[in-house]
Amino acid sequence: MCLIHDFGEAITGDIPSFLKTKDHEETEESAVKALLSALPEPQRGELSKLVVEMDALATTEARLYKALDKLEAVIQHNESDICTWLPLEYELQQTYAQENAAEFPYLKELRALMLKDTLKKIEDAKEKQA
Repeated sequence: MCLIHDFGEAITGDIPSFLKTKDHEETEESAVKALLSALPEPQRGELSKLVVEMDALATTEARLYKALDKLEAVIQHNESDICTWLPLEYELQQTYAQENAAEFPYLKELRALMLKDTLKKIEDAKEKQA
């Protein structure tokens, strides 16, 4: 799941979650279908089933992939220069993916560590401005 979850974005580009619309999601879904249709069987069928499972988020594995995907976005922001953050991302960095991570004790702990990194990054930026 983690390997194929961004198939659509490979075609459409990555759009931040706070900007993504229903149209973006439909375009991405169409791109995934187009990519999968180019594959031979049995790969097409196997990967198509995984996509359905991922979208439904009904299995532990699907929810784990989703939590990891969202946590990765937080890590990317923590690793980037804070001058690239939009104003709304200061709050979003502190809350994004917490609900997804909460189901998995090890991800909940990781998310808490990531929050510490976020808060330190924000504090360091404030000190530099002072």
